[in-house]
Amino acid sequence: MSANTWRQPTGDSDLPPEPGQAAPSADGTPGAGSGATAAIDEPGRSARRFWSTRRIPAAVVALLSAAAIGLLLYDVVSVRAGRSAMRWRLRLAEELATRPLDDIWVIVGAAVAMALGLWLFLLAVTPGLRRLLPMRQPTGIPGTGEVRAGLDRRAAALVLRDRAVQVPGVQSARVAVGRRKVKARARAHFRELEDVRADLDSELGQAVTSLGLARQPTLTVRVRRPKKG
Repeated sequence: MSANTWRQPTGDSDLPPEPGQAAPSADGTPGAGSGATAAIDEPGRSARRFWSTRRIPAAVVALLSAAAIGLLLYDVVSVRAGRSAMRWRLRLAEELATRPLDDIWVIVGAAVAMALGLWLFLLAVTPGLRRLLPMRQPTGIPGTGEVRAGLDRRAAALVLRDRAVQVPGVQSARVAVGRRKVKARARAHFRELEDVRADLDSELGQAVTSLGLARQPTLTVRVRRPKKG
């Protein structure tokens, strides 16, 4: 997920206060609420990833299973009532009894069933919701043990992009935020590239720390000149 923009006039950043700084109160006093801010800025316990409810796969599997089992039960009850079995069940029973195991259709069917089972197993054991980055849990505040917070990757990319375009010399910036890496690409229309890269690395490093993520991602910065013409 990435964000892209052209250089805009420098404005107030949307990032939270730097660690150790007190958040301003409603009347603009910087010292108000300093105790709560100091407690939140302490390194918290590592947070687990958010689990997806998997509503769509679960609904599809449930509907298909209910339809197949319902049709099979209907046929079994019909046979018990004296009627003949459905054609598809007779054909299926005959194929299973007579077709050899090395037949191509048996192998294909087994591969499809195995792939479907593996897909369902991965859905059951993986968290999902890759777009949400878990944040550190606050310490030192009573009643926050069950509080869990997450930051959308697109929102984090927008915040980091806004910080990147505020660096002198940056014409445009692109930031991609992953679960373990943050990749920033910028175009510099003046100043030396090494100076711009150093300032970007410092600015974005502070910004990534200020996001308060449970797992600190690694930062990669690339700077180049815009194409002429």
